[in-house]
Amino acid sequence: MAVAKPRIPRKQVDKLTTRGIYLLPNLFTSAALFAGFYAIVQAMNSNFEQSAIAIFIAMVMDGLDGRVARMTNTTSAFGAEYDSLSDMVSFGVAPALIMYVWALKPMGKLGWIAAFVYCACAALRLARFNTKLEDENQDKRYFQGLPSPASAALLAGFVWVSYEYNIDGREIFFGAIQIKWLAWGLTVFAAGSMVSDLKFYSGKEINLKESVPFVAILAIVMAFVLVSYSPPEVLFTVVLVYALSGYYIWAKSRLSRKA
Repeated sequence: MAVAKPRIPRKQVDKLTTRGIYLLPNLFTSAALFAGFYAIVQAMNSNFEQSAIAIFIAMVMDGLDGRVARMTNTTSAFGAEYDSLSDMVSFGVAPALIMYVWALKPMGKLGWIAAFVYCACAALRLARFNTKLEDENQDKRYFQGLPSPASAALLAGFVWVSYEYNIDGREIFFGAIQIKWLAWGLTVFAAGSMVSDLKFYSGKEINLKESVPFVAILAIVMAFVLVSYSPPEVLFTVVLVYALSGYYIWAKSRLSRKA
């Protein structure tokens, strides 16, 4: 007589499944980690253009790994932890080091303190994001604080644009203002924006499986054309506008309350 096997509860099955390691999404995470490490190496060798480009590549890879995991139903606890550690390297340590080597180093203590503050704020931003993943009351349409990839792209875009116009981090800009002070202010601004309570549009409600109007496809094509025409200026402008959008949303809500 056959003995019936004990039935594993559904919750326990799901828990065991999510502990697996899936190859496809973790390949994208590994690519993002490699791009972040490559950015650090190139910054140490004073190849700042390649460092900036590597940060943007890491940003693209980081955006793909989560979507690929959800679309292929390969999400896991390992993938979430791996993604968070990769983000800390690519969007926390790498941008801080790039900005420090490029412009902040001659400032002495003020320079490395600003770089450390950015790095610490990136870690705090990621920790807060991870602790609120299971919060069902959170508005999924918005991020709380500037996302670390956007913050990293803001610093990398500034370095890339400056390199494109042959501006060194320690050169004089507009006579009295030095680039290193602009870099310092931008670093502190990005750090503060990450740990703020400002709302930034997340785009999570966008469903790639749904049909879109023809105008949307045309807009995407035009975006590729603009980026290919002048990548540093276009990408930096887009990221800067996004970084300021949280302050616009905050100011708009404050004005609507007073009205």
